[in-house]
Amino acid sequence: MRRDVESTGPAGVSTADQSTGSAGADRVATAPQEKAADPVRRPRVLYLAFFFPPSRGSGVFRARATANHFAESDWDVTVITAPREFFSYYLEDGSDETLEATVDSRVRVERPPMNTYHWETDVRRFSRLRKAVPVLTDRFYRRMQSVFLPEHYIGWIPGLLRRAAKLHARRRFDLVVATGNPFVSFAAAWFLGRTWRVPYVVDYRDAWTFNQFTEQVRFGPGTRTAKWESRILRGAAEIVYVNDGMRQWYAERYPFAAERMTVVPNGWEPEFVGRPEFRPPAPDRPLRFGYLGTVTPYLPLDVLFEGWRRARTDPMLADAELHIHGHLGFFAQTAEELHEQLAAHEDAGVRYRGAFGKADVARVYGETDVLVFCVPGAKYVTSGKIFEYMAAGKPIVSVHRPDIAAAEVLAGYPLWFAGDRLDSDAVAESFVAAAKAARESDRARYDAALVHAEQYTRDATLRPWETRMRALVEESR
Repeated sequence: MRRDVESTGPAGVSTADQSTGSAGADRVATAPQEKAADPVRRPRVLYLAFFFPPSRGSGVFRARATANHFAESDWDVTVITAPREFFSYYLEDGSDETLEATVDSRVRVERPPMNTYHWETDVRRFSRLRKAVPVLTDRFYRRMQSVFLPEHYIGWIPGLLRRAAKLHARRRFDLVVATGNPFVSFAAAWFLGRTWRVPYVVDYRDAWTFNQFTEQVRFGPGTRTAKWESRILRGAAEIVYVNDGMRQWYAERYPFAAERMTVVPNGWEPEFVGRPEFRPPAPDRPLRFGYLGTVTPYLPLDVLFEGWRRARTDPMLADAELHIHGHLGFFAQTAEELHEQLAAHEDAGVRYRGAFGKADVARVYGETDVLVFCVPGAKYVTSGKIFEYMAAGKPIVSVHRPDIAAAEVLAGYPLWFAGDRLDSDAVAESFVAAAKAARESDRARYDAALVHAEQYTRDATLRPWETRMRALVEESR
């Protein structure tokens, strides 16, 4: 792969040391050329997803699944994402190479270079201008944010627009879909949709103008960000959310777009989790509880560990272990602090097992007797991990507020154990109840758990959306 040696810095000058990425397309596959005049040609979608494999960010799984599903449904799919080096260099261990290998070979992946002014902290890589007048260049950067959109990912937009324009000139796109965060992708979809006169759709993996974890408004009416959001939603052909709570919040705030707001829940991938055979815990070994996913400071870890310690006073859990699988945060300093926090509970059977690749998911689930679902936030939080948990057919212990959106998904799952409040006593009770269920495992409850999970495969959750998008393209042609 050839490295692009130039991009545009904050002052509009060439800054090779501030950009990253490939100059050419990083193509997983190049779709066959089709005649523009062919009336029955496959619909062509441009998918804007900053976080895409090999990124290991939590939202990448929805983006990967969406691109793959549209390709499997006979769409011509092009993804524009961030340069690969952004995840490996600027996010420090932000890549999962095993995940990149799971992108459908029919998906064309483009990684235009981006300006990384905000992300670069190594003065040796600064541009000459930035080294000479750092205060001036910083003021210019902040000014550009205040004029356009105050997001640090804004440096992705120039390269994205240039690459998209070239691709569209060669062969017309019928639809633009953008997923956020970051939400500069929404602004790009708005611009391209208006310029090309094709429909555009925005997919809210996360909330934009309010914090879904604290439920506090981040950008109130009248702010530049709120104006951008209103402008984008006014022109969008469809606005997608991961749960109905988030959809309702936005429908109340932007009633003019409410009729175009829909829900496409997250889901799980059989190719990762599989459909495991019924296998009760071995009676001659301690129970193994497991948390799978990125560990962040936002998780209610204090409640989790205190509840775990209290649960281990029950004879059934006296020798049980709690295994933590996954990355510790996204930055080195955070990882060190979290590692110390986990180590403080080793005497209670807490074991940090490190990160794992997607190819190892089925094995990790197979080695776990009870799954621990620990997430931050409130009623607007679903978390993609819960769908995978259900697909494993194991007892699930909830460590979160009882009113989060994920509870709606878990309702009806026969092996779900959750209290009516988030505190250590309720968590301890759930641990004990789940341990009892694991020891008394039976085939009927296992089968019922898988039946519940089956309605949330990626194919099941994405199929209605793909059908609507196909109809949208046919109407707009």
